[in-house]
Amino acid sequence: MLVKDIMTKEVYTVKVDDTVETCAKLLTDKNLSGAPVVDDDGNLKGIVTEGDLIRRGTNIKGPKAIEILGGLIYLDTPKKFFEELKKDLGIFVQDVMTDEVITINENATVEEAATLMVEKKIKRLPVLNDNKELVGIISRKDIMNYLFPRGSE
Repeated sequence: MLVKDIMTKEVYTVKVDDTVETCAKLLTDKNLSGAPVVDDDGNLKGIVTEGDLIRRGTNIKGPKAIEILGGLIYLDTPKKFFEELKKDLGIFVQDVMTDEVITINENATVEEAATLMVEKKIKRLPVLNDNKELVGIISRKDIMNYLFPRGSE
C-alpha cells in the first residue's frame, strides 16, 4: 500500500506570516496536533505543532554560564539562546515553526512512512509529489487505521 492511498488529502495549512494565535485557533477548531506551514505560493516552508505552541507558555531559561572574576563564561552559545528566545516569544508562525521538515513522497510505502515516523519520533509527515508540491499529510492515526481497520475483529 502506498502513502497516497491512505494519506489525508485535505490538508489544513498555515502561512508563515499568520499569527501564533491564528494557528492555535485552527489547530483547536479542527482538532489537529500540527499543520504544514506554506508561503503565499503554497510551497512547504515548515511545520508547526502543538508542542511548538505550548513551548511559548514555558519559563524562559537563559544560557548556561559561570561567573569568574566578575565576568561570564557561557557554557552554551549565546546564538543558540537567542534562537530559543525567538521561538519562545514568537508572534508569527515563522518564529515558532520547525523549518527542517521531514517529508515523504506520495509513492512511498506505508511501511516506509511508519518506519520514518518511528525513527524520527514524529507524529505526522507532509506528503509531497514528484514536483515537491504538498499533496497531503500522513499521520500515525492514518497508519493505525490502515494496520487495524475497524470491523476487522
